[in-house]
Amino acid sequence: MRRLLARHSGSVAQLLRFAVVGGAGVFVNMAVLILVAKIFPLLWGSAAVPEGEGVWSAIPGTPFNVRWYHVMSAVAFLVANLFNFQLNRWWTFKSHNSATWFKEYWPFLTVGLVSLGAGQLIITALMHPHSPVALPTDILDGSTGFRNRHYWANLISIAATIPISFLVNKFWTFRSVRTPSKVEACTSSS
Repeated sequence: MRRLLARHSGSVAQLLRFAVVGGAGVFVNMAVLILVAKIFPLLWGSAAVPEGEGVWSAIPGTPFNVRWYHVMSAVAFLVANLFNFQLNRWWTFKSHNSATWFKEYWPFLTVGLVSLGAGQLIITALMHPHSPVALPTDILDGSTGFRNRHYWANLISIAATIPISFLVNKFWTFRSVRTPSKVEACTSSS
């Protein structure tokens, strides 16, 4: 067991740093979501309230709609994604000297967008009144911030998408950290 821990101590440390960054990212995501939930109704009127359940746009050719809570969650995600990327790049994976910012950000954003898509499905399932896993409206009635179904659905979706996000970012987005450059490989083999 000691050998296993010693062998993977770098990964364990990365996982812990990723968790700290992720926790800060959850805070950023939720803070932006709450801010956007307060601002959007001022800009677009009552369609964005209560809890963003109004229709933002119909999905052409389907009976489905994109709701305001999808838009609000997406905005919060994009801000948190940028925040998390920068902290992960500098602190978790220490890859800021390995590749250009854009070269690493696009894969990170791609992974994030996949997580966002999965998260949007989870949010929809938790918010839709006819879903078997819908959050209860008698308890989460929107009377306070702590009783807001959209906030809870967003938080649950974040928690559900964390594991895949960590693994894909570790082995794809920030892979340059583990792959020595050709110069390093040549000098270490001499």
